[in-house]
Amino acid sequence: MPEKSLIIDTREPFEYAASHVPGAINISVMEFASGELPAALENIAKDQPIILYCRSGQRSNTCSMILRQHGFTNLTNGINESQVRRLLERDS
Repeated sequence: MPEKSLIIDTREPFEYAASHVPGAINISVMEFASGELPAALENIAKDQPIILYCRSGQRSNTCSMILRQHGFTNLTNGINESQVRRLLERDS
């Protein structure tokens, strides 16, 4: 069975609070931009499947690039909430 993906909503907390993919954690682009690996990801395996999304795909793409710099290898830019929901439905 494939490993369950970690889903990261890279939008601002108020956007996450309004609506998000069930099970997604909120790590805003500003947390990634600090240069440090966000604390929520310190114990995550570098090959863990991770799906990132935001509103348009731009912030999640930026966060994916930062995660690659930290050695993460199994990253998907899910673009936005509705596309991630469809992706998860397809894979379930």
